[in-house]
Amino acid sequence: MRKGIPLTDEDRMPWLEALRDVINEYLDNEKGLILGCSALKNQYREMLRSGYPAYKWGTYASPVKFILLDAPAEVLSVRVSARAAEGKHYMPASLLQSQLDLLKIDDCEGILKVDATLTPQAIVNTILNMLHFQGCFHRDCIEFH
Repeated sequence: MRKGIPLTDEDRMPWLEALRDVINEYLDNEKGLILGCSALKNQYREMLRSGYPAYKWGTYASPVKFILLDAPAEVLSVRVSARAAEGKHYMPASLLQSQLDLLKIDDCEGILKVDATLTPQAIVNTILNMLHFQGCFHRDCIEFH
């Protein structure tokens, strides 16, 4: 991607399998985990959901939850360009559209959407409220550092 070439499914698979294994480890140890990644396609999210050993593909019944930080393409382009110019992002903004073209979400997946144009603190609070409402955790058990 650094060279302006989009990744293929084959490029992504070892990375997704590694993340799935980390998810499995945390679930086995009954620990919570938050991963940030671009699981753009359903098959990528299914791979990550399968970190829950009892998961049956296509059911979406898993303790693994997904949250889409949703923002207009124009906002994302400005952000990626700025981060790349600062040397803080590996992907050139020219690949953004290819990433957005891959993003496919089916409403039945139950993916939560958060307005990514909010402040970082408002985004975190929104996510915590959504997850708490869904019974994923008790807000009082979360510590921030």
